[in-house]
Amino acid sequence: MKKQAFKYLCETCGKTYAIEKNLMLCSHCRDENLEGKSLRGVLKVKLPDSLSSSVRIHASIDVFDYLPIERKYFPLLSVGNTPLVKAINIERDLGFKNIFLKFDGANPTGSLKDRASYLVSAFAKKHRIGKIVVASTGNAASSMAGVAASAGQQAIIFMPSTAPKAKLVQCLQYGATVIPIHGDYDAAFDLSLKFSKRTGYLNRNTGYNPLTIEGKKTVSFEILAQMRGKGVDYVFLPVGDGVVLSGVIKGFLDLQFIGAIKQIPKIIGVQAEGSSFFHSAFYQNKFDLSYKADTIADSISVNVARNGYTAVTDLKKVNGDVVLVDDKSILDAQKYISRMSGIFCEPSSAASFAGFLKMKDRIPRSKRIVFLLTGHGLKDVDNAMKALAFPEVCEPDIEKVMKSFGPAH
Repeated sequence: MKKQAFKYLCETCGKTYAIEKNLMLCSHCRDENLEGKSLRGVLKVKLPDSLSSSVRIHASIDVFDYLPIERKYFPLLSVGNTPLVKAINIERDLGFKNIFLKFDGANPTGSLKDRASYLVSAFAKKHRIGKIVVASTGNAASSMAGVAASAGQQAIIFMPSTAPKAKLVQCLQYGATVIPIHGDYDAAFDLSLKFSKRTGYLNRNTGYNPLTIEGKKTVSFEILAQMRGKGVDYVFLPVGDGVVLSGVIKGFLDLQFIGAIKQIPKIIGVQAEGSSFFHSAFYQNKFDLSYKADTIADSISVNVARNGYTAVTDLKKVNGDVVLVDDKSILDAQKYISRMSGIFCEPSSAASFAGFLKMKDRIPRSKRIVFLLTGHGLKDVDNAMKALAFPEVCEPDIEKVMKSFGPAH
């Protein structure tokens, strides 16, 4: 497949563009002033018309055939092919038959963001760009830092000073240039755009760079392959900026376009109650530019969802839904998943399961349900500790240990 046949498409106005290194948003639809706003004119990669109905259902698919950059430009770091675990203990406990955990915390830097960074890095290599800028609360930052290190590129990170230390340590270990700022993610986002404009460096910001949505669609391709032809009825995933949501939806829509599936799964986005910008936009068409988020789930803590307009449109297009959960439910779900499956995901990932627990009585027990766990729990142990009781220190005395923990205990 000639990659020149791939285009960018603005789904708002329908205008198409050639894929170029300096093109990020639709020139017709973008706002003149992007600062602090959801982005207008978000572009997506349009598959060539020649791929329509080009494969049969359940056929083996090479995802690189459906990406706009040739395989030879991708870093050697192995991204994707993360586990899809059938959670038997959870099924038994809750009375469901088909519960699956898609653990993207198993990616090289510990999060789903590697999928986007992987494609952005390949794009940069193809266009001979050596420096990549990104704003992040941590996962996209550490992801871009690690993938860039693998590719011999330099990552420049704008990060809130409050980001979890584990994610900061990752960035520094990978050799990235880190610029911590006094401010939140939105302030880092806007500052990084100004920096990219001044320097000419490639900006990887989620939603702003069209390849972030495109890279994240690969998780949908993997889920289909790992289900071995059985299909999926529901997909639950956490929502912050809305780019993972748009990526997952685009993945399933592309699979439908090429003939690999007939129906799109029911997509359920889950937000923390303290970070509900997208929920308000979806249900009330309210885009509150003065909104301030407050949640322990840092990876989905955003004031203004930069991909808000596009993600709302995407979710409504596939008849999806969005649900809110409180922070306690998120931490409880994180601990439950760990103890019932052996998978330690970060709080934002556990939000997807907390959303399911809130609405499980409305879902038939036989449905095939996939939970997208987007990040590893070691990314944010400080918040995980809030739901744990730590044991008292024991004296090195076997009699005392037996008295407290032996068979009669």
